[in-house]
Amino acid sequence: MNQTESHVMYQQLGISETVWKYGQKTEEDLQERFRGFDETAEYNQLKVIRAMQENRVSEGCFNYVSGYGYNDLGRDTLEQVYASAFHTEAALVRPQITCGTHALAIALAANLRPGDELLSPVGKPYDTLEEVIGIRPSKGSLAEYGITYRQVELLEDGYFDYPAIEAALNKKTKLVTIQRSKGYQTRPSYSVGKIGELITFIKERRPDVICMVDNCYGEFVERIEPSDVGADMIVGSLIKNPGGGLAPIGGYIAGKEELIENCAYRLTSPGLGKEVGASLGVMQSFYQGFFLAPTVVCGALKGAVFAANIYERMGYPVVPNGKEARHDIIQAVTLGSPEGVIAFCKGIQAAAPVDSYVSPEPWAMPGYDSDVIMAAGAFVQGSSIELSADGPIKPPYAVYFQGGLTWTHAKLGILKSLQSMIDAGVVSTDRIRELL
Repeated sequence: MNQTESHVMYQQLGISETVWKYGQKTEEDLQERFRGFDETAEYNQLKVIRAMQENRVSEGCFNYVSGYGYNDLGRDTLEQVYASAFHTEAALVRPQITCGTHALAIALAANLRPGDELLSPVGKPYDTLEEVIGIRPSKGSLAEYGITYRQVELLEDGYFDYPAIEAALNKKTKLVTIQRSKGYQTRPSYSVGKIGELITFIKERRPDVICMVDNCYGEFVERIEPSDVGADMIVGSLIKNPGGGLAPIGGYIAGKEELIENCAYRLTSPGLGKEVGASLGVMQSFYQGFFLAPTVVCGALKGAVFAANIYERMGYPVVPNGKEARHDIIQAVTLGSPEGVIAFCKGIQAAAPVDSYVSPEPWAMPGYDSDVIMAAGAFVQGSSIELSADGPIKPPYAVYFQGGLTWTHAKLGILKSLQSMIDAGVVSTDRIRELL
């Protein structure tokens, strides 16, 4: 299909001539960045293939297993594959882990005991963890079990306040949680290298402290993971990066064997651990999704950089900016008004293959302290490796864009978001013409 035919298809999908030209110009300027993403994806693809071959993945790994799940070859082999790919001693990869927050809650509750203290050296955690920790009261929180919490605020540049971290470490500190991605904040997402420096600093002062990294949105963005630079546990969701868009549910925890064993006993039951938990026919999707993940993440990264450049050139604050190195797939764009956030999300929804005709609206989602709008016309409900955008309806009115199973879909989503803002009167067409 030549460019003229593609142009017609974009017009049929509601993209104006001006927005299309602006997108084409932006894409042409990003070809060198895109080649770098392709090279990282190639390396990570080979890394995954090697892990699958080393652990002798076979057709039998895809068999349906029910009931208790004893001797589930596919489940046990997949956990070995994750451990090999992430260079850890063990892994827990289960459909019974419902989401990233659940995976984090398991890892924390499994390895903390009454009287222990949890420390976040990266400021406020993601909103849904506030109730897990007990910052906002909730039934079953860590606070209800006598586990205390302390956090160290970040410096003005968004990075670590090392003297304050050193002062916060005390005899009660048992586990340090490090959130790689920015969450609903406009701070930087952290590179694996920066995370490694922070872990080294902590371990030099308290070698016995467990360092856990919330790896959500970061898998396969770089060639190494936090487990390669000293993290004792890394935690994530399979409906984000490592599921490759095919995993219908699930989460993972990978790290030191003793810690993972504790997590297994928390997930199932004391005395049972990893031995139970039937895979119920999802194993092929888990394997194939992990196999595809490096390529899918590559497309999402291209979409994130495209979004950053589209909106930064228009004067909107973006994090990361259009030229910075990428450490996760999330692109924050501060639009400055509720109308901007809502119009952006409606454009993303309109670009979806599923439920494109639905108009997202802000609502009081469980786990958040303000109304949140979410756009995700996804094959898997809530899958944020698929094209999606969301944000809290509160100052500074930033939207968080991520995903896209293919680069083409991510590109369409961003163009539709801009078109929606024009149609809503938030952005003028003249403003775009000035940039051409």
